[in-house]
Amino acid sequence: MVKKIIKKIKIEKINGGKATPAPPIGPILGSSGVNIMEFCKKYNYETKNNLGKLCPVLINVYEDKSFTFVIKKPPISFLLLEKIGKEKGSNESNRIKIGKISLNDIELIAKYKMNDLNCFSIDSAISMVSGTARSMGIEVYK
Repeated sequence: MVKKIIKKIKIEKINGGKATPAPPIGPILGSSGVNIMEFCKKYNYETKNNLGKLCPVLINVYEDKSFTFVIKKPPISFLLLEKIGKEKGSNESNRIKIGKISLNDIELIAKYKMNDLNCFSIDSAISMVSGTARSMGIEVYK
C-alpha cells in the first residue's frame, strides 16, 4: 500500500552527524508532527562519515506522521571552499580573488556532485562548478 505524502521538507543548513532537536531542525519537524529525536538519530547514523560537513536533507512526511529522507551531497560552494582551505567566498569576486583551483579539482567536484545537479553531461557539470567558483572569487586554472 502506498502512503500519501502530506509534506515535503528541505533542510539546507544541517551538519552531518550533528543533528539535534534544537533550532532549526526541531521547530521545522515539530510543526509537521514528525518524531524529532527519531529523525536526529537516523540522520546522525546515516551521516556519521560526513561529520561536520553540510549535508542537506529532503524529508517526506506521510499521513501517519512517519517519514523518509534523502541525504544530498554538500553544496558546491562548501566543497570549493574546503578544497582551497577558506572559510568564505570573496565579497567582490570580480576584483578580490581568494584562491586558485585547478580544472582537475573542478572535474572531481563535478563528478562527485553529478547526481544532485540538473545536467546530463560531465562538461555541463564542470561548467556549473567553474561558474560557482568564479562567482565566489576563486580563480580557475588549467
